Amino acid sequence: MRGLADDDKPTLLTRRVSPGIKIVIIIIVSIVLMMVDHAHDSLAPVRSTLAVAMQPVQMAAEMPREIAQYLGRYFNRGQLISENDTLSQKVLLLQARLQRLASLEAENERIRALLASASQLDQNVLIARILSVTPDPYRHYVKLNKGSADGVFVGQALVDANGIMGQVTDITPLDARAILITDANHGIPVEINRTGLQTIAQGTGKSDELRLPFLANNSDIKVGDLLVSSGLGGRYPTGYPVAKITRVNHQPGDEFLDVVANPTAHLNRGREVLLVWTRDTSTAPTDTSQDPTEISDARDTGTSGAGTPPQ
Repeated sequence: MRGLADDDKPTLLTRRVSPGIKIVIIIIVSIVLMMVDHAHDSLAPVRSTLAVAMQPVQMAAEMPREIAQYLGRYFNRGQLISENDTLSQKVLLLQARLQRLASLEAENERIRALLASASQLDQNVLIARILSVTPDPYRHYVKLNKGSADGVFVGQALVDANGIMGQVTDITPLDARAILITDANHGIPVEINRTGLQTIAQGTGKSDELRLPFLANNSDIKVGDLLVSSGLGGRYPTGYPVAKITRVNHQPGDEFLDVVANPTAHLNRGREVLLVWTRDTSTAPTDTSQDPTEISDARDTGTSGAGTPPQ
């Protein structure tokens, strides 16, 4: 009987500890451990060890989600390719628009420069756009988007923000043609800004070169001198920049100097120009009856020759 009673003691003791008491004891122990860890951080090695030990369990728990994502991407590969193509097209479109914005910004700067230049002129002006240029490398003509309906007339001066470009030679109600000062058939009356000496600047057929063929060998001119329009003939506004001297050659025994100048206007750049009404022509801007061939040769009259515009 005693042996049987001894065998029953552990069972009785075990039954005396209820599950509720066990939970309370675990909670108390947990709170004590948290307080000790918070105060002294003494359980950090234990946490690290448990984290390493639980890593495989975490990976196993996350594996189904990763597998599902991979399968979703694999089966949606066609949709992803389509989205990638769409995004590539959008990027290309945005890049094209960005380039257009850069072009518009540059155009805005050119128009501002033209308006600033117009404010310095004592004449009425009209902004025109260059539509095309002649394909003939030896004929320097441009086509403008303004015509007689806008008051443009034959012989009207054409300038940009840096200097004189040329003059109108032919007009229609909607557009006009203009010859540039570098055309071989064009001459413009100029004067040397430093000395006031007047002469004719002749086009050479090169977009960056003018010649002064009528200067005597003893003329006071040097590299760097600015040529401005003299206003003779009434075609161009007086005192507007035309070119700068880049070369002066004294030929022994020759009666005239070999003088080369570069135009100040940007003849081969930009798309906007100014059409100028001088005081002599501002009262009759719509005279379209003049024949372009009536613009006499510069060597004979001291005004700019225009020739006949290309068809």
